[in-house]
Amino acid sequence: MPSSESIDPACPEKSVFALLAGVHLKQNWRRFASVLKQSKLLSVTVLTFIAGYCWLSFALFYRAMRFVGSFPGLGDLLVERMIFILFAFLFALLLISNMVISYSNLFRNKETSFLHSLPISPNSIFQWKFLESTLVASWAFLFLIAPLLAAFGIVERVDWTFYPLTVVMILLFVILPAIAGAWSAIGLARFMDRRFFQYTTLGLAILILLTLAFWLKADVVTDDMLETRVMLVLDRLLKNTQFSQFAFLPSYWLASGVISWSEGAYSATFFFMLVLLSYGLFWGRITSTMAGMPFYEAASAVQSRGSLTSSWKWWQRWQGKKAKRLNQWGPGLLERFCSILFWIPSDSRAVLVKDIRVFWRDTTQWGQSLLLFGLLAAYILNLKNFSSQLNNPFWIHLISYMNLGACSLNLATLTTRFVFPQFSLEGKRLWIVGMAPLGLNKVIRIKYTLACLVSMAITGTLIFTSCRMLKMPAPQIAYFTLVIAFMTLTLNGLAMGLGVIYPNFKEDNPSKIVSGFGGTFCLVLSFLYIVGGISLLALASPWRDHQQIWIIASGWTCFTVLSLVLGYLPYHIGVRRLRHLEI
Repeated sequence: MPSSESIDPACPEKSVFALLAGVHLKQNWRRFASVLKQSKLLSVTVLTFIAGYCWLSFALFYRAMRFVGSFPGLGDLLVERMIFILFAFLFALLLISNMVISYSNLFRNKETSFLHSLPISPNSIFQWKFLESTLVASWAFLFLIAPLLAAFGIVERVDWTFYPLTVVMILLFVILPAIAGAWSAIGLARFMDRRFFQYTTLGLAILILLTLAFWLKADVVTDDMLETRVMLVLDRLLKNTQFSQFAFLPSYWLASGVISWSEGAYSATFFFMLVLLSYGLFWGRITSTMAGMPFYEAASAVQSRGSLTSSWKWWQRWQGKKAKRLNQWGPGLLERFCSILFWIPSDSRAVLVKDIRVFWRDTTQWGQSLLLFGLLAAYILNLKNFSSQLNNPFWIHLISYMNLGACSLNLATLTTRFVFPQFSLEGKRLWIVGMAPLGLNKVIRIKYTLACLVSMAITGTLIFTSCRMLKMPAPQIAYFTLVIAFMTLTLNGLAMGLGVIYPNFKEDNPSKIVSGFGGTFCLVLSFLYIVGGISLLALASPWRDHQQIWIIASGWTCFTVLSLVLGYLPYHIGVRRLRHLEI
């Protein structure tokens, strides 16, 4: 962290930006070197997982493109449309990710508040935080897209110049959603109250889901149409994907440039590259030179939300009436709801109320969970269009376990993102909880119980609804619901235990806590557990033809033992470490 003596008030903005970048680069390098020295096993595990992911994703993309491209006359069209759709959705996700991370990094970051107190211009602070947010939000996109483009290049048999050119186009591309996300974060912070933003976001999410439910309706295609009018049927099947070919989308420019180069249309590729470059330079110049004052005004509005203009007076009056009612009637709605759970001790109910209220007050946390639930809702809505084509027993069996994998991966995302940082989020206030009569061990048990109940309600509803959408019989629905219940207990125990073993009390941002080695290790173990557990259950599936009973029993025994080991051991070790924790 730069001190006030190390910054000359008369130095230009470029020097300040270079100073901040150099200090953070040294800090991150030293932190990385210290982690390598302290935990070599964990570092090797993470690097092995990264290499395995790259190889596995490349193999899956390569085989998928080879399979789709093998259709005579239609393969190239389908592969091209898949590229457009993928880049369009990744652009949308990248835009949302930049907006969420920029908001957290610009307005809910202790370093940003500290830099405001130094003789540094708001424009320099914004430039550095913009670069930091862009890197944090875009590395996952680059990590995901690299195996896809490598597989696409091999399938299309392009020369070596395709790969460096693609890297340049991707770097030009990620600037645009980063700029849009930063300006969106500034607008939200400047003009929207937190509570009003929450209600507005929930309303928009419901409206988007209803729109998707109507938009994703599939057309009925008969066998006669498939035999006589193949192209007409293909146009009808792909009509909902035409949005990805809108000419003013940056994802369209990137996809068109990649496809044009693979087809030998080099002039078209350079045209789309120049389009990305021109938009990036234009909006980048405006953002780097003119966003300082709007950023400063937004930061001031966030710190003094009660002093907004008269457009929010109606909202303040409503809040005042609400506070008056609460003072007259006693406890709030959440306290009254939790008081219904009379069989739970009062101290446990107090911890539940605290955790729920803290989660609701953190816009970044529930905003990301809302985004995740929206994607899951779109997945479920699309299943009803897919289930009508399942007639072969092999595909029914395969899709059922792929659906279990999708639900369990969603469960792993929930536990790693929201359960793992629960203990670390207590931060400097941990001594208050530790000195309370209930003790830290009971606090961890309450957090684990609450996480299991919430995640089991979400994933149980998800697996039940998806199985009904796939028209599975009742025994299979009960079977997969029982499996997801086992996984819920295991993944929550793993995340809670590792969160206690690898705490990070210096950060109050859950995203940065999860991004550490402890969160990465939790994600790796969760992924390996899901892959191993589903593989065991699929091999020992009772619905396979001529399946022997001892194979079913062996598969379930191995799955149960694996679940108990990964769920109990980290939790038990974490609870034992609490006895020697110095507060």
